[in-house]
Amino acid sequence: MIFNSLTFLVFFAIVLALHNWRFPWTVKKINLLVASYIFYAAWNPPFVILLWISTVVDWWAAQAMVRSERQSTRRAWMITSVVVNLGMLGFFKYGEFLLANFVALAKAVGVDFHPAQYDIILPVGISFYTFATLSYTLDVYLRRAQPAKRFLDYALFVTFFPHLVAGPIMRPTELVPQFAEQRKASAHQLFFGLALVTLGLFQKVVIADGFLGPVVEKVYDAHDKIPGMLDAWAATFAFAGQIFCDFAGYSTTAIGVAMCLGFAMPDNFRFPYAAIGFSDFWRRWHITLSSWLRDYLYIPLGGNRHGEARTYAALMGTMLLGGLWHGASWTFVVWGGLHGTYLAAERWLKKRFAGVTPGRAMLVALGLLTFLLINVTWVFFRAKTFGGAATILTAMVGMSAKPTPLIALLPLIYALVATTAIVATHWAMRDRTIELVIERTPAWLVGLIWAGMGIAIIAEQGAGNAFIYFQF
Repeated sequence: MIFNSLTFLVFFAIVLALHNWRFPWTVKKINLLVASYIFYAAWNPPFVILLWISTVVDWWAAQAMVRSERQSTRRAWMITSVVVNLGMLGFFKYGEFLLANFVALAKAVGVDFHPAQYDIILPVGISFYTFATLSYTLDVYLRRAQPAKRFLDYALFVTFFPHLVAGPIMRPTELVPQFAEQRKASAHQLFFGLALVTLGLFQKVVIADGFLGPVVEKVYDAHDKIPGMLDAWAATFAFAGQIFCDFAGYSTTAIGVAMCLGFAMPDNFRFPYAAIGFSDFWRRWHITLSSWLRDYLYIPLGGNRHGEARTYAALMGTMLLGGLWHGASWTFVVWGGLHGTYLAAERWLKKRFAGVTPGRAMLVALGLLTFLLINVTWVFFRAKTFGGAATILTAMVGMSAKPTPLIALLPLIYALVATTAIVATHWAMRDRTIELVIERTPAWLVGLIWAGMGIAIIAEQGAGNAFIYFQF
């Protein structure tokens, strides 16, 4: 079930009505748990079993770690949780990738190996809920958090439908305590939550799917045609806008849905295309993944505590694994490697020019350079093969042989205007929040903008395209 569908609107209306009915709090939580399973099962019912396995294993592992005083026993339960969760993730998401690379390696050494056809469906959202559940057992093992007191609360944390399939990646300490006492949205929360839902759907349905998606597909999916320089840059800028509006649209909708039920979820995006530098970008882009990678990969790999060489290695290792998390393809690894290279270079430059205070013009220039280099990484993120990425990059530097015009003039204008508007909005909102802007905007203007977004969503309708990050 996806947010941008009539089915979800009916589903959410029923869930919201039941949540505001005069049921005991435990019954309301059971309602939310059942609703969350229905939400997930609407895509592929058998994969609910994976949620059950992950939930039960991690619950018992955490309880056993708390009961035991022996470090070896605690470690064994922690390893059990890690193996079960990463084992399921590895089998379903990376099995085919690993098998294909093994076959290629065998062929390189002269072994003609023909395995059985690998025909496994990727469970939607498995990367997201795996990271969420892993944080639970790892935090309990490291004594950074206490386990949930009630199994119902933990099961609801794992499956809570707003964040289940595409984040934000919640930590147990952020959500489980909210299940301790009855929660119901105030009038202000309901108003603001519905506004966020509308904004998120507007970003997804109107901007990402309506304006930008078709332009991206014209170039990146034109396998038998070579784009020109303008088309390559336009499509890449359009993808930058598309993936932001698609993913941030999901997160904004998820936060709004949770708020309508009385629950708070963390921000996942803070206007990343106004970032000045790449560390600033990762403080603004997919924030919950960035913090997860920092706490459970970068710091355990050594962080910045063991010298410069170890720090650079930790940065690169974290970003390479972060790229692989996004997809079972070497193009995603290169995407992560580019970000690791950018972060390492930025760190070196900051030390080299320590004490230099850039002026406003320099900060804007650095921000634009950051945006341009981020777009280079998006080529590898969107292209399905290295050949496709090479075609786009070659066109971007004006070296294409006999390019073919691919984008009509009007869609090209729409895409460039939409992308420019997105970047300009990020800069205008760089140090602000949506909440503050709404509070300071006249009610009549908020209502007018809200109605306009609602009308645009209905008018666009769309094909109910799944969110891009569902594949991860």
